[in-house]
Amino acid sequence: MEPSRIAVAGASGLIGGALVQSLTADGHRVVRLVRRTPRTENEVRWDPERGSVDAAGLARCDAVVNLAGAGVGDHRWTPAYKERIRTGRVRGTAALAEAVAGMKRDVRPRVFVNGSAIGYYGETGDRAVDESAPAGSGFLPELCVEWEAAAAPAREAGVRTAFARTGLVVARGGGAWGRLFPLFRAGLGGRLGDGRQYWSYVALHDEVAALRHLLDTDGLSGPFNLTAPHPATNREITEAMARVLRRPTLFAVPAPVLRTVLGEMAQDVLGSARVLPTRLLESGFRFAFPDIEGAIRAAL
Repeated sequence: MEPSRIAVAGASGLIGGALVQSLTADGHRVVRLVRRTPRTENEVRWDPERGSVDAAGLARCDAVVNLAGAGVGDHRWTPAYKERIRTGRVRGTAALAEAVAGMKRDVRPRVFVNGSAIGYYGETGDRAVDESAPAGSGFLPELCVEWEAAAAPAREAGVRTAFARTGLVVARGGGAWGRLFPLFRAGLGGRLGDGRQYWSYVALHDEVAALRHLLDTDGLSGPFNLTAPHPATNREITEAMARVLRRPTLFAVPAPVLRTVLGEMAQDVLGSARVLPTRLLESGFRFAFPDIEGAIRAAL
């Protein structure tokens, strides 16, 4: 890809930060969307909760990547926090999509890559699903449906729009694994519930590579599962963590305890999502870390 000007919302997050680092290392100019007064010409003001963005700052960007949103696993799912999760994602996406759609064709971004999540599918049990599967039921599936629908103005204006339905990112710096690594290093790791639930994961390296693949490859639009091709059960992941970190896994957290501690969010931890990246593989993408042990080692 020739050097481009790419706007990134959520540039301070785990995935966004890694994406920005990758892009700048290859000579691309990154425009960061910020919630404060911009300090440089490479910053653009926006407020996702209010649904506002300085559209002029996005003009002549080649692409817009939206990875912004309050962390799903950062807090207990109180009604107020669930509304915060929903509002930021939906209004933020709508603001960006409407800003892009409202631009003149000669200054409009050609590509809009919008974040989403494998929470779209809900509980799948042992059943493997790919992008052809319908949405599940519950808070996360309903959120993902509304989140993706908010990008409609960009798509209807003729901007190539892709949705990155991301799985559990294996990384030390944040997300679920950011919490797991210290526990396992301390010898306190163990399976969650009965351990039979599938976790569809992706190495941070592959997550960034897949996002860039969506940016770079003409014709790619619609949903793409950003998950490794071999989902693993929580028990298998626990065993892999123990092998890589050389620590015992003596503890298991019973499901009732998780429900007490996490509330409704426990459904996401105990639920099973066996998600396959069919469209990503069909588009020619190849994973550097397709198995869980390799993904864990890459994170370390």
